Amino acid sequence: MRNVEELLSQYRCDGVIQLRSFFSPAKVQDVRDELDRYVRNDLALQPDDACTREVDGRTVRNLWRLERYNEYFRRLAAEEDLLQIVAPLLGGEPVLLGVETFNKPARIGSGVPWHQDNAYFCQSPPDVLTLWIAIDAVTIDNGPVRFVKGSHRRGMLPTVMSGVRGNSIGLAHPPSKELGEVFQATLEPGDATLHHCQTIHASSPNTTDHSRLALLFVYRAAATQTDARLQSSYAAAIIETPPA
Repeated sequence: MRNVEELLSQYRCDGVIQLRSFFSPAKVQDVRDELDRYVRNDLALQPDDACTREVDGRTVRNLWRLERYNEYFRRLAAEEDLLQIVAPLLGGEPVLLGVETFNKPARIGSGVPWHQDNAYFCQSPPDVLTLWIAIDAVTIDNGPVRFVKGSHRRGMLPTVMSGVRGNSIGLAHPPSKELGEVFQATLEPGDATLHHCQTIHASSPNTTDHSRLALLFVYRAAATQTDARLQSSYAAAIIETPPA
């Protein structure tokens, strides 16, 4: 059993927490098998907004909106084990915003610029979090996510269009040391992180021979509403660098 009060205290302080063995090896394999099947059999039938590809134009960088296009992941997002963890951190009823992947394929997996997720989610108040589950091992070398602890308490920082397909908005300025300690999340398959939508984070390209596949669930508290100003900035970035 996980101590929810301890998790909540750490989440409020750091804006990111790490959970070991969140998914069992069997569930990790089930997820991997369904993702493989979906990409092989279903992806070509979906709209253009279902994925982003790497610069080679073929390899999948991200799968988007899996809750819309895949029944398995829609059901998985509603499992009680997930909701029991995220609900106390959100402080209210969790509402699913999306299920997606960051594939970070071997040798060509692109990097992610420093950013805050609420530049994409556009919610007010910012009661939104991402449950990030490692399907492959995440090592120091294959593009682990780096989080700036405590940065969620700084509010939303100025942004620019990044020009990165799949991550079209980044911070206008890289985070300084004064913003907080950088935590680098190295994970085994089935481990997870949870981070607040204002926690600054980024990851480097994957130049290794080992892929770094991750499955993400995004939840908001039921009371949040769309922030028109943030949404306007995001809409402009999508036009500049579609689809996300």
